[in-house]
Amino acid sequence: NCLCTLCAVSAKEAEDKIKKALEKGEVLPSEARFDSNCITPGTDFMARLQEQLKYFVNSKLSTDNAWKGVNVYLSGHETPGEGEHKIMEFIRRENSEPGHDPNTRHCLYGLDADLMMLGLTSHEPHFSLLREEVRFGGKKNQKRITAPEETTFHLLHLSLFREYIDYEFSEVKNKISFEYDLERIIDDWILMGFLVGNDFIPHLPHLHINQDALPLLYRTYISVLPTLGGYLNENGHLNLGNFEKYLEKLSEFDREHFNEVFVDLKWFESKVGNKYLNEAAGLAAEEAHSKDARRKDPVRHAPAMHTQRSFKYRFPGQGFEEDGEEEDMFEAEFRQYKRTYYMTKMGVEVVSDEFLANQALCYVEGIQWILHYYYHGVQSWSWYYPHHYAPFLSDVRNIAHLKLTFDMGKPFMPFQQLLGVLPAASKDLLPQSYRHLMTSENSSIIEYYPLDFKTDLNGKQQEWEAVVLIPFIDEVHTDVIR
Repeated sequence: NCLCTLCAVSAKEAEDKIKKALEKGEVLPSEARFDSNCITPGTDFMARLQEQLKYFVNSKLSTDNAWKGVNVYLSGHETPGEGEHKIMEFIRRENSEPGHDPNTRHCLYGLDADLMMLGLTSHEPHFSLLREEVRFGGKKNQKRITAPEETTFHLLHLSLFREYIDYEFSEVKNKISFEYDLERIIDDWILMGFLVGNDFIPHLPHLHINQDALPLLYRTYISVLPTLGGYLNENGHLNLGNFEKYLEKLSEFDREHFNEVFVDLKWFESKVGNKYLNEAAGLAAEEAHSKDARRKDPVRHAPAMHTQRSFKYRFPGQGFEEDGEEEDMFEAEFRQYKRTYYMTKMGVEVVSDEFLANQALCYVEGIQWILHYYYHGVQSWSWYYPHHYAPFLSDVRNIAHLKLTFDMGKPFMPFQQLLGVLPAASKDLLPQSYRHLMTSENSSIIEYYPLDFKTDLNGKQQEWEAVVLIPFIDEVHTDVIR
C-alpha cells in the first residue's frame, strides 16, 4: 500500500509540473520524461539494472584488488521483499549458523529512519548505519553532488544509540518488580516507534513526531511499566495484556487533546444557545464552514451532529448550575467528537460497538504483523491495513483476549506487483498486453486506477505526508491480478 501511494503521488506530481510549465508557456523537452516509478520491481528498467549490477560485481571481483576475498550476495528485484529486510533476514540466518562469530561487525547503508529499528532488532553489539548527509532548503542553483568522493557520509553506531536508550529509561530500574533487561527495553522502544505510523499502518490521531509524540510515548511507558508484570514486546510477539494497559494509560492523551479543543472559545461559540435542534440541521449548517479550517484540523472543524439536549456553556467568569454538569458535557462532546472523526474520515453512518471493536482488532493486528516482519520476516504476504486512518487510542481497548492469526499466502508475481502499485499514468512500464487493464472502461479492475484522487494532510505538514485516498486492492476478489 505504501509503494502504491508513493507511485500515485509521484505520477500526479509529474503531471502537475507539466501542467504548470505549459500554463507558463514553457517549452517541454522533446525526449520522453523519466518516470521514477520505473524503479519498481518487475519493470524493464529493473531487469536491465540487475544485469548491470551483475556485470559490475563480476568486474570488480576480477579487476579490483580491494575486492579480493570479498563475498558478494546480490539479491535483486526478482526476489520478493524489501531490500533492508532481505539483508536482515540474511544476518539472522548467518547468526544462527554454527561457529558464528558474535563479534562480527555489520554496516547497513540507507536513508530510511526505520533502519535504526531494524538494526536494533538484531541486538548485535557491533552494528552501524551509513547514510549520506541530507540537506534541506538548499539554494536553487546549488550544485547537486553525485560523486561519492564529494558526498558527506555519516556513520551511526547503534551501540552508542543503545546506551542512549538505556539512559532514557534508567529510572525504571528501581521501580519494576522484575529484572531490568536492556534488550527488552530496546524491544519495547521499537514497538513504541510504530505507534506514530510507518509504511504499513497510519499514525494514531493527533500523534505526530513534530508535536512531541515520542516523549509522550516514553513518559507513558516509564509511568506504566512498574505496574506490569513484564514487557510489551516479547521478541516480536505482543504481550496483549501488557500492551492493553499501556494503551489505556496512553489514551489519556485523547482527552487531553480534546480538552484543548473543548475550551476553545470559537468551538463554544459555534454551539451556544442550543443552536442546532436536530442532527440533520447540525450537519447541514456545519458543512458550510470554511474548507481551509478543515484542512488545518479536519476533526476539529468537521461536521458535528447534535441531539436535542441543551447544554449551558461556561465562558470566562461563568460557572455551571449543577455539579458534574461540566464533566457530563465534556464526555458527551468527546464521544461526539470521535464519532464525527469516524463518520467523516471513514464514511460510516453508525459508529457502533462492533465497528469500534473491529477498528481495535485491525489496529492491533497491524502492530503484530509489523513486529513479526521486523523480527522474523513476513508472516503473511496478503495482509494489509484496510483503512486509510487509525482509530483513537481510547477506542483500542479490550484487546487482551484477541487471537491474532495470519494467512501466509504468497507474494505477487512481478507483473501482478506492478498492477498493484502503479498508477494509470505509468502504464507504459507494463507489457503492452497488461496496459488496457488500467485504462479500459471494460477492465474489471478499472476502479483501482482513478485518474484523479484526493489527499488529506490529516494533521501533517508536508504534501508527501498526506493520506492518499485511493482504493485498496482486494487480491482475494480480484482474479485478474492473481
